[in-house]
Amino acid sequence: MGLRILLAGATGLIGSAVLARLRSEGHEVVAVVRALDGAARRLPASRLVVVNIAQAARAEDWLPHLAGIDAVVNCAGVLQDSPTDSTAGVHATGVAALFAACVQAGVRRVIHFSAVGVDRAAPTEFSRTKRLGDQALMGQDLDWVILRPSVVVGRAAYGGSALFRGLATLPILPVMPDTGRLMIVWLDDVVATVSFFLRADAPARLALELVGPEALTFTQAVQIFRCWLGYPPAREVRLPGGLAGLLFYAGDLVGMLGWRSPMRSTARREIVRGAAGDASEWRRITGIAPRPLAAALAAEPASVQESWFAPLYLLKPVVFAALSLYCIATGAIALGPGFAAGEALMREAGLGRIAAPGVVAGALIDIAIGLAIAMRRTTRIGLQAGLALSLFYVIAVTVLLPRLWGDPLGPLVKIAPLVVLILVALAIREDR
Repeated sequence: MGLRILLAGATGLIGSAVLARLRSEGHEVVAVVRALDGAARRLPASRLVVVNIAQAARAEDWLPHLAGIDAVVNCAGVLQDSPTDSTAGVHATGVAALFAACVQAGVRRVIHFSAVGVDRAAPTEFSRTKRLGDQALMGQDLDWVILRPSVVVGRAAYGGSALFRGLATLPILPVMPDTGRLMIVWLDDVVATVSFFLRADAPARLALELVGPEALTFTQAVQIFRCWLGYPPAREVRLPGGLAGLLFYAGDLVGMLGWRSPMRSTARREIVRGAAGDASEWRRITGIAPRPLAAALAAEPASVQESWFAPLYLLKPVVFAALSLYCIATGAIALGPGFAAGEALMREAGLGRIAAPGVVAGALIDIAIGLAIAMRRTTRIGLQAGLALSLFYVIAVTVLLPRLWGDPLGPLVKIAPLVVLILVALAIREDR
């Protein structure tokens, strides 16, 4: 008979794979999600529960969701603090309240995902708060299991696993300075471990490191993905430390806009120490033999979807940045050096006294659309507004100034590729 399981972090790379496995084994899964977005609605969960873990800091916030639950699996995690993410809230206070609620509700079995090495060193808020979450669980009278995976990759792609794919498509492979060894673990092996520890006869009150059987450099891992995607080995070029730092700093900046780039300062500090550990206890207890990265990838050849996704992953931020800056720059030019020309066109179109205010209004709308595209939370609205405005411009100018269709600079013709780029951005907007 299947269990009724509360799964936190259900939309993440690990959480969504765990959910699919548990459902296939006949378990009933109550998925905890932060919002009812597209990623949540695609989950094959028995029921969705909306909880912002970072704000669920009391046991009472969790107790209503634990009624009838047999076990809890926590896969929730965030890489770095941002306006929308809190490492302390998700990794420490929120899960501590969940664990306390499990004691009160009589839910004995708790499987909790941490990160490899947090019991040995904690150079960032990510690892420090992960360790606090581990300690909160170990202090409870529960049948707990703490799983500490290294870098997890699988057929699904998100975060680091997507970054490997994207970098693998570059003709020249940038080598980041000061990166430690990575014992990459395959997602299916991690998911099988969760299934094992949900068995009634499985041991408890232990912490295991889930790491792969080989220690790779970051560059070696990318080259393995490159081979899997069908590319020849790439020439490697070592990036200067300053340039590498700028890339991570750029990731921090887009993180402040709500985007979850894997290239952030937390990742830089964590990757310096590497992601390595000892898998012997994991293998001994579960009987699972973790697979080398190349062998796991070779078990299922890359598909055309992979061939499209990998280069698009690195192009995605370029597309969104280009659209955002284009709209902002267009508005700024209209308010500055292009104001007189814009007003003249408005007067030629017969708008008379509202010509100047019309230029100002159009410019401010362009800038607002550019800012909306830049912000993760409002990107879809910004793109849709940009699409509507582009089509409005075409129709209005066709009616009022049809001569512009014959302009040698092609101002109206150039709207067509802009519309196509907006449609592409809408198609690739979702991260998972």
